[in-house]
Amino acid sequence: MAKSEIYDAIEMLAKAKDISVETILEAVEEGCKAAYKKYTKRSSALMNLSVVISKKQDIQVLARKVVSEEVTDDLQQISLEDARKLSPGYELGDIVEIDVTPKDFGRVAAQTAKQVITQRLRNAEHGKIYDEYSDKENEILTGIVERVDGKNVYVELGRTQGILESSDFMPGEEYHPGDHIKVYVLQVHRNTRNVTGLPQVSVSRIHPGLVKRLFEMEVPEIQQGVVQIKSIAREAGSRTKMAVWSSDMSIDPVGACVGPRGTRVDKVVSELKNEKIDIIKWSDNVNEFVANALNPAHVFDVFASEKEHICRVVVPDNQLSLAIGKEGQNARLAAKLTGWKIDIKSQTQVNELLGQTPASIPQGNGVVIADEADEYQLDMEPDDLIE
Repeated sequence: MAKSEIYDAIEMLAKAKDISVETILEAVEEGCKAAYKKYTKRSSALMNLSVVISKKQDIQVLARKVVSEEVTDDLQQISLEDARKLSPGYELGDIVEIDVTPKDFGRVAAQTAKQVITQRLRNAEHGKIYDEYSDKENEILTGIVERVDGKNVYVELGRTQGILESSDFMPGEEYHPGDHIKVYVLQVHRNTRNVTGLPQVSVSRIHPGLVKRLFEMEVPEIQQGVVQIKSIAREAGSRTKMAVWSSDMSIDPVGACVGPRGTRVDKVVSELKNEKIDIIKWSDNVNEFVANALNPAHVFDVFASEKEHICRVVVPDNQLSLAIGKEGQNARLAAKLTGWKIDIKSQTQVNELLGQTPASIPQGNGVVIADEADEYQLDMEPDDLIE
C-alpha cells in the first residue's frame, strides 16, 4: 500500500464500525507486535517494541535497545560501535530506537497479525454496543421475535440480541418469529456464551417498569414532569394498579393518564394484551391513599396503625367481596401499591367485634374514597372481582 493508504483505510474502517481511530491503531499495533514475535520466534521480541503508524509513512516497527559494552541479547541491546554507526553521539547506557520492520513477515506472521487485529476490533465493537445498551437499562425497546428456543424467546433489538426468559413471559401470551413486541430492559451482560459474542440483553414483559414507560410514552403531562407516577403494583396479564399525582392542582392526574375518551390508556392496555389497569390518585395521607387503592370498592373508613404498619379498613357489607377481589387480588395489589398491610372488615363484622350499631362505629381519621374513582375505572365490572 502507498504511504497514505494504510491510514486512510484505518479511518474508513473506524467510520464503518463506529469505532475511534485510536482504538483501531492500538489493534494494528498489537497485531504487528504479535506478528513480529512470531517472525523472530523469540518471546523477548515484544520487550521495548513500538509500532508507528502515521498519515505520512508506512507502518514502522521500532525496537528500543540499550547501548551496552557487551551484547548478550541482540533484541534488547546494541554495541557502542554499532550505535555510533547510527549516530556518533551515543554513549554507554543510552537508548537507541532502531527500525526493525521485517521486509517479509511471512504467511504465518501475517495471519497472526490479522487474528489479533480482528479480535481487538471485535472486542472494541462489542464494547461500544455494550455501552450503548447499558444506557438503555430500565427503558423500553421495540424488538422483533427472532426465534423461540425451548423456554426462551430471542428478540432482535438492532445491533444486538435480547433474551426473554420464560419467567418474564406475560401469562397466556404467545410469541412467534416476526412478532413486534415492546420489552423492558432489565440488564445488559458483557460476557455472554452466545455464538456471536455480542452483549446480550435480558428483557421482560412482566416488570412494572414496562407499564410505567408505556404511560410515559403516551402521556405528555408525564413527559413534562407535571404528572408523576408514584407507585405501581402489577400482576402481569391480569391487573395493574398505578398511583399518580399532579404538581399542578388544575390538572387531574388520573384524567391525564386516561386521556380523551380513554385513548391514552387504551393504547397501553392494547400493548399489554388487554391487561386491566386501575389508575388511582396518590396521596401523602395514608388513609386516603389506601382508600383510593382499594378502588373500585367504596370505603367507609380507614384506621392506620403506624406501630404495626397496618391499615384496618371498614367497607359497606355489599362491598366486602369487591374490596378483597377475586382470590384476594384487589387487596393484594392495594397492599403492594401503598406499602401497607391492609385488613378489610365489613360494617357488620366491625359492629359484631365492638358490640355496637353501625351508626356508632368510630370515624377516627378515616376518609371516604374520592367520588371520581368510578369515573376512571377501566375495563372493569364489579362481577369480575366478586368471588
